[in-house]
Amino acid sequence: MKFAEYRQFDAIGLAELVARGEVTAMELLELAIARADAVNPQLNGLIIPLYDMARKRAAGPLSGPLAGVPMLVKDLFQEIGGAPNYQGNKARKARDVHAQRDSTLVARWKQGGLVPFGRTNTPEFGAKGVTEPDSFGPARNPWNVDHTPGGSSGGSAAMVAAGVVPVAGANDGGGSIRIPAACCGLFGLKPGRGRTPWGPEFTEAMHGIAVNHALTRSVRDSALLLDITQGDERGSLFQIAPPEQAYALSAASRPGKLRIGFSTRSPLGTDVDSEAIRAVEKTVALLRDLGHEVEEAEPQMDAKQMCMDWLSVWFGQCAAEVDEVKTMTGCGDEGFELDTLAIAAFGRATPAHEYVKCQTRWQLYMIAMDTFLEQYDFWLTPTLASPPVGIGAMATPPWQQTALKVLLKVGGEKLLMKTGMIEQVAIENFKYMPFTQFANVIGVPAMSVPLHWCDSSSGNVGLPLGSQFVGGHGDEGKLLALAAQLEEAAPWFNKVPM
Repeated sequence: MKFAEYRQFDAIGLAELVARGEVTAMELLELAIARADAVNPQLNGLIIPLYDMARKRAAGPLSGPLAGVPMLVKDLFQEIGGAPNYQGNKARKARDVHAQRDSTLVARWKQGGLVPFGRTNTPEFGAKGVTEPDSFGPARNPWNVDHTPGGSSGGSAAMVAAGVVPVAGANDGGGSIRIPAACCGLFGLKPGRGRTPWGPEFTEAMHGIAVNHALTRSVRDSALLLDITQGDERGSLFQIAPPEQAYALSAASRPGKLRIGFSTRSPLGTDVDSEAIRAVEKTVALLRDLGHEVEEAEPQMDAKQMCMDWLSVWFGQCAAEVDEVKTMTGCGDEGFELDTLAIAAFGRATPAHEYVKCQTRWQLYMIAMDTFLEQYDFWLTPTLASPPVGIGAMATPPWQQTALKVLLKVGGEKLLMKTGMIEQVAIENFKYMPFTQFANVIGVPAMSVPLHWCDSSSGNVGLPLGSQFVGGHGDEGKLLALAAQLEEAAPWFNKVPM
């Protein structure tokens, strides 16, 4: 098999070839490795090769529905026993921290027959919507290497879009599956709270805001991967009802007539690029052609407060991460990026009672969504408010870096929080991705579907830009059925960047 043929198959198609004896797991692995070696110098998506480990696995007997299919795993919590586990962090990399055992998620992927052969680039602790860590440098978009593949699962997205693997591990605490899917022309499903595992050391992240899954080129691959990994684990704090049928069956079916509300207005009141608006308008037209009822509507909520409440949880999470790494490695502040130190400082400066208040308000946002879903099956929005930004465009400006260094040195983070500057900086960053955090906060599934590529009028010719659908609790199967219908009506699998 040559690469040109390899790229024509999704993970399920490759597994079928292996099952029929037309190709071996080792042959697929070597094709994937060769492709990685060819494109990674440009893209910097694969940061930790595990070729020898993967070759040993591919040589042995494999079983499961995806037996023999090569994959890559994000370097953020999706641990592979005996492999580096850096999480995009300078101190963990300097200490060369390794995982002691497979995470529950990776163990389930292996039970499904997959062959992981490396770990992918991510921002430090997954903190940003772009993938540009100091520890490894920026990952780049295969559609245009001057632009970001998104974050925080940007390395995985770059490698899937470039044809290295059909599927790669990802997770999503504020859009980190959907954002890179939108940037790289991929399908990205964020499951609902509690649907996929985090163990064995802990069973949820950020009170369930963050979830694990994957980035894929086909809808059916995403569905089968969810069948392989979904379900409770030992110590689960939140046990979600199992699906009524296998997700693979949902992806093989088609939805009935749906009623969908859509909006192209940023919930924050910030600008939305004309390409993002066109992406949704194109999706609306396609939905109507397919017989669905679509009208302009949106949940009624205080979106600015919701974003700040999400941010408060992330501040606290980051503070805990920094403290843990300092204890583990013995490093000081030099072991972290400046932005990470600032976020952690704001987390420490947030009073416990304010933290509780923000969590309590999550219920108001869920009530708003439940009210919306009394009339509609899904909410459709742009995934991003603009096409993929250029490398470095989201970097903290030099003047802010100087100010942060001074404030951290004198312990002025509490004063800074009282000035309202944090909210201003947050809105400035959220304006690029104002649509994704909502689904994380309320814990419902959402997906980005690749239905639009920018035209020459925008200056972003050829760059993908996805459309987001948000559902209710337990709607993963329903979302997959719609995604499969859209994939059939407007195929994207054969749109490849390089």
